Amino acid sequence: MAISTLPVIQALRATAQRLATQAPYQWGHMGSCNCGHLAQTITHLTKAEIHSRAMQRYGDWERQLIDYCPSSGLPIDDTIDEMLAAGFTRQDLAHLERLSDPVIRGALPLERRNALRHNQRDDVVLYLRTWADLLEQPLLQAITLPTLLPIPALAPVSAY
Repeated sequence: MAISTLPVIQALRATAQRLATQAPYQWGHMGSCNCGHLAQTITHLTKAEIHSRAMQRYGDWERQLIDYCPSSGLPIDDTIDEMLAAGFTRQDLAHLERLSDPVIRGALPLERRNALRHNQRDDVVLYLRTWADLLEQPLLQAITLPTLLPIPALAPVSAY
């Protein structure tokens, strides 16, 4: 699973928020699908730019990830490079496109897990938020807060 870092969690949450607020979503479009939206967040490219990059080689995101070669010179591989450098793995991205990571799915409520569809906006938002929550847990557990001592009560001040 992706590295549990604040930038990774922020990318997942920002992507989920954009999708939840009705950003254009189209599962069959390389720039507007599940991975396409995460790519927009990470690379700051438009959906059209991502789609154009992807169309220079055959296949959907799963195929692009299988054929990925960091030295190919293809723009889609540069996009994937940025996503990997941000802390995601090729497997993470393949799972995202199909909402298929067993750990993330296992953290979903049973009724939602069994009805999850990879090409439905609300399901993608739920998956992204659940993924972010899972990555956030170890970070939060590592934080120790200092014990605060009670402040002694101050004596009332006389007006005379």
